[in-house]
Amino acid sequence: MDWNRRYVIRSYIRSSLWIMPFFALLAFWVTSRITYGIGGWLLRTGRIDESAAFMGVTMVGARSLLETIVTLNLSFVVFTFGSLLVAIQVAGGQYTPRIIATTLLRDNTIRFTVSYFIFTLMFSLRVLFRMGGQIVHQFNIFIAAFLGVVSMVVFLYLIDYAARFLRPVSLVRRVGEAGLAVIDVVYPEPTVQAGAVEPPHMPTAPCRTVANEGASGIVLAVNLTGLVEQARTADGIIEFVPQIGDFVAKDEPLFQLYDGARAIDERHLAGAVALGSERTIEQDPTFAFRILVDIAIKALSPAINDPTTAVLAIDQLHRLLRRVGMRHLGGERLCDAHGRPRLIFRTPNWEDYVHLSCIEIRHCGAGSVQIMRRMRSMLENLVQTLPPHRHAELSRQLELLDRTIEGHYSFPEDVAIARRPDSQGLGGTLGVQRANDA
Repeated sequence: MDWNRRYVIRSYIRSSLWIMPFFALLAFWVTSRITYGIGGWLLRTGRIDESAAFMGVTMVGARSLLETIVTLNLSFVVFTFGSLLVAIQVAGGQYTPRIIATTLLRDNTIRFTVSYFIFTLMFSLRVLFRMGGQIVHQFNIFIAAFLGVVSMVVFLYLIDYAARFLRPVSLVRRVGEAGLAVIDVVYPEPTVQAGAVEPPHMPTAPCRTVANEGASGIVLAVNLTGLVEQARTADGIIEFVPQIGDFVAKDEPLFQLYDGARAIDERHLAGAVALGSERTIEQDPTFAFRILVDIAIKALSPAINDPTTAVLAIDQLHRLLRRVGMRHLGGERLCDAHGRPRLIFRTPNWEDYVHLSCIEIRHCGAGSVQIMRRMRSMLENLVQTLPPHRHAELSRQLELLDRTIEGHYSFPEDVAIARRPDSQGLGGTLGVQRANDA
């Protein structure tokens, strides 16, 4: 199987809710046979009397207990899936649809709880159906009762967890942590002074161009290791034309091949690129920025008007910008074990990340003093903490912020307040007091 197909399958499994309940059915099939084997062994050895001992429930009591457990767990499953659909609608409308596949559907807690309800439901049904005549399987009824009690605890925990999980601060924090993880993978080396790394030496013209012969789609991920190995074996250089997250239509160029790489089979090259309908976050650091910016500008829209949620998103953008600013972003040239360039793979530069984090939020939040102060605090803090070669673009954004404030506020007092940095977004009384004193 090609690498791109494996990647698509793995990505689908990570964002699918039905996989874990399916394994719960397999676990039920195995567990039920084990418990019935143990119950039969206890009966044969005389350690329990199936008619009265162990739990001591009668046939009527056992049926009533099992029917109650089945009804409860069936209700739990229906309620969980119904609540999840509502949560998806609310999150997509209140925040951004991009968090559905990247955050909501990938949450393991929701998967495990649904799987547990399915397991308890099927186990109780099996015990209920296998009761016949006057035989009451005391050991299996005990297991079913125990699972039923635990299922009520799990359901109460799920309600508490969902209430906490759907808060804005929890969602933006999860997106921020995912962004930090992918930044560490894509940019493993610390930053160096601009100009310290020589640009990759390339031949003047490509020997061959490989176009996208499959369906159009967004570039989700690329098998960098496999492409480097293909280029090394062919003794050439491969240039990957688009970037992660770009939309590539059919017949658009995917690769430029140089020197010996022109002999590589295009099917092997196409197998190293995963295309899809929606961006994923595994190799795409800018997608985490995009999600946070979408949350911020939607919160700043007149229909929602929630600048505090936008401040929470800026907090995470601040974290991500600091991490990106401390990493080397110019690693376009990937080399083999002998240090020879084999793959040209372009990634966003520092200016791209700063523009993505600042421009749209500044435009949409220009009328909010809260946003202006939080953005200034972020930019000034990054100037103080990042290396000097990162300062130029940050200074330009500070200048644009000043011009935006001057264009939106008529009163000098408002201008003075909006120009004072505040890491909490009007959360510090000291900042307000100083502005009033001014």
